[in-house]
Amino acid sequence: MPSHPLLDVEAVDLLEPYLGDMGSIFRAFRDQDSGCQSYGVAVGDERWFVKGATTPPAASSLRRAVDVHAAVQHSAIVPLRHHFQLRGGLALVYPWAEGEVLYHPTTHAHGGRAAPDSSMARFRRLPVPDVLRALDEVLDAHLAVEQAGLVAVDLYDGCFLYDFEAHRMVLCDLDEYRIGRFILEDERLPGSRRYMAPEEFIRGSTIDIRTTVFVLGRALRLLLDAGDEERAWRGSPAQLAVIRRATADTLAHRYGSVDALTQAWRGVRGLDR
Repeated sequence: MPSHPLLDVEAVDLLEPYLGDMGSIFRAFRDQDSGCQSYGVAVGDERWFVKGATTPPAASSLRRAVDVHAAVQHSAIVPLRHHFQLRGGLALVYPWAEGEVLYHPTTHAHGGRAAPDSSMARFRRLPVPDVLRALDEVLDAHLAVEQAGLVAVDLYDGCFLYDFEAHRMVLCDLDEYRIGRFILEDERLPGSRRYMAPEEFIRGSTIDIRTTVFVLGRALRLLLDAGDEERAWRGSPAQLAVIRRATADTLAHRYGSVDALTQAWRGVRGLDR
Protein backbone atom coordinates (compact mmCIF):
# COMPACT_ATOMS: atom_id res chain seq x y z
CA MET A 1 0.00 0.00 0.00
CA PRO A 2 1.38 3.48 -0.83
CA SER A 3 2.48 5.65 2.11
CA HIS A 4 -0.11 8.22 1.06
CA PRO A 5 -3.15 6.67 -0.64
CA LEU A 6 -3.67 9.62 -2.98
CA LEU A 7 -0.25 11.21 -3.47
CA ASP A 8 1.90 8.09 -3.84
CA VAL A 9 -0.40 5.68 -5.67
CA GLU A 10 0.54 4.88 -9.29
CA ALA A 11 -2.43 2.88 -10.58
CA VAL A 12 -5.91 1.90 -9.43
CA ASP A 13 -8.41 -0.41 -11.04
CA LEU A 14 -11.69 1.37 -10.14
CA LEU A 15 -11.67 4.85 -8.63
CA GLU A 16 -14.72 5.10 -6.39
CA PRO A 17 -14.20 1.79 -4.54
CA TYR A 18 -10.56 2.70 -3.97
CA LEU A 19 -11.43 6.11 -2.55
CA GLY A 20 -14.05 4.57 -0.30
CA ASP A 21 -11.51 2.09 1.06
CA MET A 22 -8.77 4.69 1.58
CA GLY A 23 -10.88 7.50 3.03
CA SER A 24 -14.36 8.93 3.42
CA ILE A 25 -16.19 10.25 0.36
CA PHE A 26 -18.10 13.36 1.45
CA ARG A 27 -19.14 14.64 -2.02
CA ALA A 28 -19.74 12.81 -5.28
CA PHE A 29 -20.17 14.34 -8.73
CA ARG A 30 -21.17 11.38 -10.92
CA ASP A 31 -23.38 13.12 -13.50
CA GLN A 32 -20.89 15.50 -15.12
CA ASP A 33 -21.36 16.46 -18.77
CA SER A 34 -17.56 16.25 -19.19
CA GLY A 35 -17.65 12.47 -18.96
CA CYS A 36 -15.63 12.59 -15.73
CA GLN A 37 -16.65 11.55 -12.25
CA SER A 38 -15.31 13.51 -9.30
CA TYR A 39 -15.24 13.08 -5.55
CA GLY A 40 -14.51 15.00 -2.40
CA VAL A 41 -12.66 12.59 -0.15
CA ALA A 42 -11.30 12.97 3.37
CA VAL A 43 -8.14 11.06 4.26
CA GLY A 44 -7.40 11.60 7.91
CA ASP A 45 -7.61 15.34 8.51
CA GLU A 46 -6.95 16.19 4.82
CA ARG A 47 -9.61 16.86 2.24
CA TRP A 48 -9.05 16.25 -1.47
CA PHE A 49 -10.82 16.58 -4.81
CA VAL A 50 -10.23 13.59 -7.09
CA LYS A 51 -11.36 13.66 -10.70
CA GLY A 52 -11.35 10.53 -12.82
CA ALA A 53 -12.05 9.63 -16.44
CA THR A 54 -12.28 6.29 -18.19
CA THR A 55 -13.66 7.27 -21.60
CA PRO A 56 -11.01 8.12 -24.22
CA PRO A 57 -12.13 11.77 -24.76
CA ALA A 58 -12.38 12.52 -21.04
CA ALA A 59 -9.07 10.80 -20.28
CA SER A 60 -7.41 12.79 -23.07
CA SER A 61 -8.72 15.99 -21.48
CA LEU A 62 -7.25 15.04 -18.11
CA ARG A 63 -3.90 14.22 -19.68
CA ARG A 64 -3.94 17.71 -21.14
CA ALA A 65 -4.66 19.09 -17.66
CA VAL A 66 -1.47 17.47 -16.37
CA ASP A 67 0.50 19.43 -18.98
CA VAL A 68 -1.36 22.66 -18.15
CA HIS A 69 -0.54 22.44 -14.46
CA ALA A 70 3.07 21.56 -15.21
CA ALA A 71 3.32 24.78 -17.23
CA VAL A 72 1.55 27.26 -14.95
CA GLN A 73 1.05 27.71 -11.22
CA HIS A 74 -0.73 30.60 -9.58
CA SER A 75 -2.36 31.21 -6.20
CA ALA A 76 -5.75 31.62 -7.93
CA ILE A 77 -5.48 28.29 -9.79
CA VAL A 78 -6.26 25.17 -7.76
CA PRO A 79 -3.00 23.21 -8.01
CA LEU A 80 -2.68 19.65 -9.27
CA ARG A 81 -0.92 17.56 -6.64
CA HIS A 82 -0.78 14.12 -8.28
CA HIS A 83 -2.17 11.93 -11.05
CA PHE A 84 -2.43 8.17 -11.38
CA GLN A 85 -3.69 5.60 -13.85
CA LEU A 86 -7.13 4.05 -13.83
CA ARG A 87 -8.31 1.06 -15.81
CA GLY A 88 -8.56 2.67 -19.25
CA GLY A 89 -8.14 6.19 -17.95
CA LEU A 90 -6.61 8.69 -15.55
CA ALA A 91 -7.31 10.34 -12.19
CA LEU A 92 -6.18 13.76 -10.97
CA VAL A 93 -5.73 14.73 -7.32
CA TYR A 94 -6.23 18.31 -6.12
CA PRO A 95 -6.47 19.80 -2.64
CA TRP A 96 -10.09 20.48 -1.77
CA ALA A 97 -10.89 24.16 -2.37
CA GLU A 98 -13.68 25.72 -0.36
CA GLY A 99 -16.39 27.49 -2.30
CA GLU A 100 -18.98 26.94 -4.99
CA VAL A 101 -18.59 26.87 -8.75
CA LEU A 102 -20.73 29.62 -10.23
CA TYR A 103 -22.36 27.20 -12.67
CA HIS A 104 -22.56 23.44 -12.42
CA PRO A 105 -23.95 21.77 -15.57
CA THR A 106 -24.59 18.04 -15.47
CA THR A 107 -25.63 15.47 -18.03
CA HIS A 108 -29.29 15.95 -17.17
CA ALA A 109 -29.47 19.58 -16.07
CA HIS A 110 -28.36 22.85 -17.66
CA GLY A 111 -29.33 26.44 -16.98
CA GLY A 112 -30.58 27.69 -13.64
CA ARG A 113 -28.09 30.55 -13.32
CA ALA A 114 -30.92 33.02 -12.65
CA ALA A 115 -32.50 31.00 -9.82
CA PRO A 116 -32.32 33.20 -6.70
CA ASP A 117 -30.47 30.54 -4.69
CA SER A 118 -27.98 29.66 -7.44
CA SER A 119 -24.30 30.36 -6.95
CA MET A 120 -24.29 32.73 -9.91
CA ALA A 121 -27.26 34.74 -8.65
CA ARG A 122 -25.66 35.00 -5.20
CA PHE A 123 -22.38 36.14 -6.76
CA ARG A 124 -24.20 38.79 -8.79
CA ARG A 125 -25.76 40.17 -5.61
CA LEU A 126 -22.36 40.79 -4.02
CA PRO A 127 -21.18 44.38 -3.63
CA VAL A 128 -19.41 45.57 -6.77
CA PRO A 129 -16.01 45.92 -5.01
CA ASP A 130 -16.17 42.22 -4.07
CA VAL A 131 -16.93 41.26 -7.66
CA LEU A 132 -14.08 43.43 -8.94
CA ARG A 133 -11.65 41.74 -6.56
CA ALA A 134 -12.80 38.35 -7.82
CA LEU A 135 -12.33 39.47 -11.43
CA ASP A 136 -8.84 40.68 -10.53
CA GLU A 137 -8.01 37.12 -9.47
CA VAL A 138 -9.22 35.82 -12.83
CA LEU A 139 -7.09 38.34 -14.71
CA ASP A 140 -4.02 37.77 -12.53
CA ALA A 141 -4.23 34.02 -13.09
CA HIS A 142 -4.37 34.58 -16.84
CA LEU A 143 -1.34 36.82 -16.76
CA ALA A 144 0.46 33.70 -15.52
CA VAL A 145 -1.27 31.64 -18.22
CA GLU A 146 -0.02 34.09 -20.82
CA GLN A 147 3.52 34.02 -19.46
CA ALA A 148 3.46 30.21 -19.67
CA GLY A 149 2.58 30.37 -23.36
CA LEU A 150 -0.89 28.90 -22.91
CA VAL A 151 -4.23 29.95 -24.35
CA ALA A 152 -7.59 29.54 -22.63
CA VAL A 153 -9.97 26.94 -24.01
CA ASP A 154 -13.33 26.07 -22.39
CA LEU A 155 -13.13 28.83 -19.78
CA TYR A 156 -16.64 29.57 -18.52
CA ASP A 157 -18.50 30.11 -15.27
CA GLY A 158 -18.12 26.43 -14.35
CA CYS A 159 -14.38 27.15 -13.91
CA PHE A 160 -14.97 29.95 -11.39
CA LEU A 161 -15.07 28.70 -7.80
CA TYR A 162 -16.02 31.40 -5.31
CA ASP A 163 -15.74 31.15 -1.54
CA PHE A 164 -18.57 33.33 -0.23
CA GLU A 165 -17.17 33.33 3.31
CA ALA A 166 -13.56 34.17 2.47
CA HIS A 167 -14.60 36.36 -0.52
CA ARG A 168 -12.05 34.69 -2.78
CA MET A 169 -12.16 33.42 -6.35
CA VAL A 170 -10.09 30.52 -7.63
CA LEU A 171 -10.04 28.74 -10.97
CA CYS A 172 -10.56 25.04 -11.51
CA ASP A 173 -11.06 22.56 -14.37
CA LEU A 174 -8.69 24.23 -16.82
CA ASP A 175 -8.39 20.89 -18.61
CA GLU A 176 -8.69 22.16 -22.16
CA TYR A 177 -6.08 24.93 -22.10
CA ARG A 178 -3.50 24.50 -24.87
CA ILE A 179 -0.05 25.61 -25.81
CA GLY A 180 -0.78 28.47 -28.19
CA ARG A 181 -0.77 29.61 -30.92
CA PHE A 182 -2.50 26.80 -32.87
CA ILE A 183 -4.76 26.16 -35.85
CA LEU A 184 -8.20 24.76 -35.13
CA GLU A 185 -8.44 21.39 -36.87
CA ASP A 186 -11.94 20.48 -35.68
CA GLU A 187 -15.33 22.03 -36.39
CA ARG A 188 -15.21 23.90 -33.08
CA LEU A 189 -13.47 24.00 -29.73
CA PRO A 190 -15.16 22.82 -26.55
CA GLY A 191 -16.76 25.53 -24.48
CA SER A 192 -19.78 27.63 -23.65
CA ARG A 193 -21.10 29.74 -26.53
CA ARG A 194 -21.69 32.60 -24.12
CA TYR A 195 -17.93 32.93 -23.64
CA MET A 196 -16.43 31.73 -26.90
CA ALA A 197 -14.77 33.85 -29.60
CA PRO A 198 -15.99 33.63 -33.22
CA GLU A 199 -12.80 31.90 -34.37
CA GLU A 200 -13.45 29.01 -31.99
CA PHE A 201 -16.20 27.84 -34.36
CA ILE A 202 -14.20 27.96 -37.61
CA ARG A 203 -12.05 25.07 -38.78
CA GLY A 204 -8.66 26.36 -39.89
CA SER A 205 -8.83 29.53 -37.79
CA THR A 206 -5.95 30.77 -35.64
CA ILE A 207 -6.38 30.42 -31.88
CA ASP A 208 -3.97 32.60 -29.92
CA ILE A 209 -3.76 34.91 -26.93
CA ARG A 210 -6.27 37.29 -28.54
CA THR A 211 -8.79 34.46 -28.24
CA THR A 212 -8.05 34.38 -24.52
CA VAL A 213 -8.56 38.16 -24.43
CA PHE A 214 -12.03 37.70 -25.94
CA VAL A 215 -13.02 35.00 -23.44
CA LEU A 216 -11.80 37.09 -20.52
CA GLY A 217 -13.74 40.06 -21.88
CA ARG A 218 -16.86 37.94 -21.86
CA ALA A 219 -16.13 36.86 -18.29
CA LEU A 220 -15.87 40.50 -17.23
CA ARG A 221 -19.13 41.29 -19.02
CA LEU A 222 -21.11 38.38 -17.64
CA LEU A 223 -19.86 38.46 -14.06
CA LEU A 224 -20.28 42.21 -13.58
CA ASP A 225 -23.89 42.14 -14.68
CA ALA A 226 -26.89 41.57 -12.44
CA GLY A 227 -28.52 39.10 -14.83
CA ASP A 228 -28.03 36.61 -17.63
CA GLU A 229 -29.61 38.82 -20.29
CA GLU A 230 -26.84 41.45 -20.06
CA ARG A 231 -29.31 44.25 -19.43
CA ALA A 232 -28.23 45.18 -15.89
CA TRP A 233 -24.61 46.29 -16.17
CA ARG A 234 -23.13 47.11 -12.76
CA GLY A 235 -19.87 48.64 -13.94
CA SER A 236 -18.98 51.95 -15.56
CA PRO A 237 -19.27 53.05 -19.21
CA ALA A 238 -15.46 53.14 -19.36
CA GLN A 239 -15.26 49.53 -18.23
CA LEU A 240 -17.86 48.56 -20.81
CA ALA A 241 -15.75 50.22 -23.51
CA VAL A 242 -12.76 48.09 -22.49
CA ILE A 243 -14.92 44.99 -22.77
CA ARG A 244 -16.17 45.99 -26.22
CA ARG A 245 -12.61 46.21 -27.49
CA ALA A 246 -11.65 42.93 -25.84
CA THR A 247 -14.58 41.16 -27.48
CA ALA A 248 -14.30 42.63 -30.98
CA ASP A 249 -15.15 40.04 -33.64
CA THR A 250 -11.92 40.75 -35.50
CA LEU A 251 -8.76 39.56 -33.76
CA ALA A 252 -6.74 42.57 -34.88
CA HIS A 253 -9.19 44.95 -33.18
CA ARG A 254 -8.79 43.34 -29.74
CA TYR A 255 -6.13 43.98 -27.13
CA GLY A 256 -3.03 42.13 -28.19
CA SER A 257 -2.38 40.45 -24.86
CA VAL A 258 -3.89 39.65 -21.49
CA ASP A 259 -1.46 42.15 -20.01
CA ALA A 260 -2.81 44.93 -22.27
CA LEU A 261 -6.39 44.03 -21.36
CA THR A 262 -5.56 43.96 -17.65
CA GLN A 263 -3.84 47.35 -17.78
CA ALA A 264 -6.78 48.86 -19.66
CA TRP A 265 -9.31 47.36 -17.23
CA ARG A 266 -7.48 48.57 -14.15
CA GLY A 267 -6.89 51.94 -15.75
CA VAL A 268 -10.62 52.70 -15.86
CA ARG A 269 -11.53 51.34 -12.44
CA GLY A 270 -13.84 53.72 -10.65
CA LEU A 271 -14.31 56.07 -13.61
CA ASP A 272 -17.73 57.27 -14.70
CA ARG A 273 -19.59 55.58 -11.89
